[in-house]
Amino acid sequence: NISSLFGSGSRSSKTFKPKKNIPEGSHQYELLKHAEATLGSGNLRMAVMLPDGEDLNEWVAVNTVDFFNQINMLYGTITDFCTEESCPVMSAGPKYEYHWADGTNIKKPIKCSAPKYIDYLMTWVQDQLDDETLFPSKIGVPFPKNFMSVAKTILKRLFRVYAHIYHQHFDPVIQLQEEAHLNTSFKHFIFFVQEFNLIDRRELAPLQELIEKLTSKDR
Repeated sequence: NISSLFGSGSRSSKTFKPKKNIPEGSHQYELLKHAEATLGSGNLRMAVMLPDGEDLNEWVAVNTVDFFNQINMLYGTITDFCTEESCPVMSAGPKYEYHWADGTNIKKPIKCSAPKYIDYLMTWVQDQLDDETLFPSKIGVPFPKNFMSVAKTILKRLFRVYAHIYHQHFDPVIQLQEEAHLNTSFKHFIFFVQEFNLIDRRELAPLQELIEKLTSKDR
């Protein structure tokens, strides 16, 4: 049941970072509700399409916040398994290793453990989402000209958290019975970035087989 993805009722509400809320009564909140309703129909291809007459930047913004919240929750469930000892490097399988740099505080990429990397990453995303000049929540405030490139960087980095969970922590995900939840969330994410061409194919390589498997049923 896809709608349970969004209800905190049955799921452990332990998120890794505080949840990012979209203000009720705002147009973005209406868009989020629209997204949830379409997701409820179970057709993910339809659910990611830009609704008629809507602004692409705003649609990407709302969904980016939503994916941040979903990944925040998914990673929150497995933080006990992702430790300095278990994951001394941030990897997605033996061939892919990520080093952290944000371009401002840390300019030269540093090698760090997965929990440290994901903490840096999620804090960085949070800072972007909280920046009113990048993600304006007030009606009529325009998105900046570089919004799409910012959103692409955020989504590219959020993908790495999915990749790390799938490659290094899939066993606990199964034990916690979060597998369907993770797959649905990731599939939604992939359909979204494919629809608007937001992540370079090379970046998706660590999960290419899974992506093909999850998306082939819906062509």
